[in-house]
Amino acid sequence: TSSKEIDGAKLVKNLAQNMEEIFRKKAEATRVSTCEENNLKCSYEYFNAVLINEVDEDGNSVELGGEFLLEPNDHFNNLSVNLSLSVVQVPTNMYNKDPDIVNGVYWSEALNKVFVDNFKRDPTLIWQYFGSAKGFFRQYPGVKWHPDEHGVIAFDCRNRKWYIQAATSPKDVVILVDVSGSMKGLRLTIARQTVASILDTLGDDDFFNIIAYNQEIHYVEPCLNGTLVQADSTNKDHFKEHLDKLFAKGIGLLGNALTEAFTILNETGRGSSCSQAIMLITDGATEMYDDVFAKYNWPERKVRIFPYLIGRESAFADNLKWMACANKGYFSQISTLADVQENVMRYLHVMSRPKVIDHEHDTVWTEAYVDSAVSINIHDMLLCVPPQKNQGILLGVVGTDIPIQELMKTIPKHKLGIHGYAFAITNNGYILTHPDLRPMYQEGQKRKKPSYSSVDLSEVEWEDTEDVVWTSVALSRGHGKYFFKGNVSLEAGLHDLEQPDVALADEWTYCNTDEHHDHRHLTQVQAIRLYMTSRKPHLKCDRELIQQVLFDAVVTAPLEAYWTGLALNKSENSDKGVEIAFLGTRTGLSRTNLFVVPEQDFLTAEDKEGVFNADHFPLWYKRAAEQVAGTFVYSIPFSSGMMFKQINTHPRHATYTSMLFFNLVFMCAAQRAQRTMMVPCDTEYPAFVSERTIKETTGNIDCGGCIQTFVIQQIPSSNLFMVVVENKCDCSSTLPVTMEPIEIIYILFYKIKHLLCDRLKFQKDRRRPQSCHPFHPEVHNA
Repeated sequence: TSSKEIDGAKLVKNLAQNMEEIFRKKAEATRVSTCEENNLKCSYEYFNAVLINEVDEDGNSVELGGEFLLEPNDHFNNLSVNLSLSVVQVPTNMYNKDPDIVNGVYWSEALNKVFVDNFKRDPTLIWQYFGSAKGFFRQYPGVKWHPDEHGVIAFDCRNRKWYIQAATSPKDVVILVDVSGSMKGLRLTIARQTVASILDTLGDDDFFNIIAYNQEIHYVEPCLNGTLVQADSTNKDHFKEHLDKLFAKGIGLLGNALTEAFTILNETGRGSSCSQAIMLITDGATEMYDDVFAKYNWPERKVRIFPYLIGRESAFADNLKWMACANKGYFSQISTLADVQENVMRYLHVMSRPKVIDHEHDTVWTEAYVDSAVSINIHDMLLCVPPQKNQGILLGVVGTDIPIQELMKTIPKHKLGIHGYAFAITNNGYILTHPDLRPMYQEGQKRKKPSYSSVDLSEVEWEDTEDVVWTSVALSRGHGKYFFKGNVSLEAGLHDLEQPDVALADEWTYCNTDEHHDHRHLTQVQAIRLYMTSRKPHLKCDRELIQQVLFDAVVTAPLEAYWTGLALNKSENSDKGVEIAFLGTRTGLSRTNLFVVPEQDFLTAEDKEGVFNADHFPLWYKRAAEQVAGTFVYSIPFSSGMMFKQINTHPRHATYTSMLFFNLVFMCAAQRAQRTMMVPCDTEYPAFVSERTIKETTGNIDCGGCIQTFVIQQIPSSNLFMVVVENKCDCSSTLPVTMEPIEIIYILFYKIKHLLCDRLKFQKDRRRPQSCHPFHPEVHNA
């Protein structure tokens, strides 16, 4: 046996390289798809994802349906899929047999072979798909889609972040909304919806602001006048709430609004530093304002103009069309609310032209999200598909998903120590994986938290300046600095590993059994035996981890006989004693012995804090490792008795130091539209740190003039405190100090309202995307 010092920097570097290799392999699948597109041939099979296996009243297959073989597959979360064919989903608001849809489906049918070959080449792939600029969505493997309770499937691939982010470069957008008197009524309603739809097309790499104008300039959020704000979900939702405050009156002075918009785009320097655009939402323009464009945008024409004419009248359409053409933009007319979505989306295809003409297949990774079909955290990677002719017209986006679980398999948890963990973030600082990222409301529920995919690292990594916190961190340093290595014979190790009382961490990867179809049925123990005993097992395993888990199995083997002896010698008439004995090691190995049959299963996979998880050690393991050697650690299930945070807490002030933390991703109940709903809010709550250096303390409690004494003393060799309180006063009317979070209500306090403004202005640390395609000399002629 020996000990080996762990090089933290080398550990992180190796982890990054392993993750990069996963990304590279997935990128190859999308590149194959984009290359194959140039040689696609027409095919006339069209399986509609909603209509497959549907029959009419006579029992005949409905049009665009047909018999489609589906079989459950555990690799796809036990969904029933077809591994030979893909299906096509068309949004409910589009006609299934529209010529553009049908033609696109025909030529993209050849992607079936590409998808199947990709999956054979890399069995770890899950969903592969092609999102068309025409609106249809081809998905492999084929799976049946089910409408909601209203018979609608609202999914439109072109509205998804991954499509927009892959199709366009980062952009700065200023939205100008006409609120003159002529915009009253339905026109203003359409204008509000148009603004909201534009905001939905912006991603975290984009920046924006909204200006309403009549004879004056009105920033929709006055706090952010003269600047650009990142288009994250929080900021976009904040601006959407302000749209109802827009009212039409006065006359519209568009020239002043254009000047303000150009000034913001030209002077802030805080945006994406890539593409720029002005979205103009109005019911007409009496002038061309060529003097404004000549001053601020010509001859470079760096800022594109996208006018949206609101209403059915076209009297002033010519001036708006001229603005669009003279500034490399696009003109759209929106007559009804139903026209909003389709017309707004057109600007994206204009802004994608430089990237398409450049034939730049930029690999784009989105933030983690929970898929509505399979309910797992996944990561997208997408590429633009250029057309055969260099016309700058986007055909669509090809993509594949990567389960976060696959990335976590690369983490060497046994080398990180009990409190060590690995996390990954996007270029915008959003968490991909972190032990404290909880995207769902509660375990077992499929309800996602708002903004769960854009949780900033600063919201889970607490920062506090209290000395006691930093002292506790300093005292805990040294854990995980060395890695213990032991050697045992292969025969002994495998023998002891395969005993019934031994289990390996479910979410740890000792061997990767996903890369070959023949290995997927293997347990980790079976894979270890195959890897260690076969000449060419064709398995990728962590040999160092396996050697250590075999060592742990041999070293802990005597416990089995010891526990069995205790159980056999136990008197039948003895008082109830130990029910379960268990042991865990740093390699994820655990041994369990049941002295009595428990009422419920012990340490099941659902007990996330009690088992070796993908990103952390069990809570009981960490508590024990934190203590001095020879110390007993006692814990009480949260469901037993009164929780510590709910009892009268005056005596603990003598042994605990209080601190305040702020949580910016909490959820609070709010009354809206006469119904309770969960909305994002900021919360404040106290935390308490035990002063372990204080062995004993005494004090007094004043309960309405009655004084009672208390004593608190640490119990040696344990994590327990004994608390004795004199019982001569009635303190029931004294309010306890609670650890329940308290919502911060900004609107009630003038100073805190300014704090909210400061938060909106705050620019988080981020890294701009490397790829930028704002213009191409051939775009003007495309």
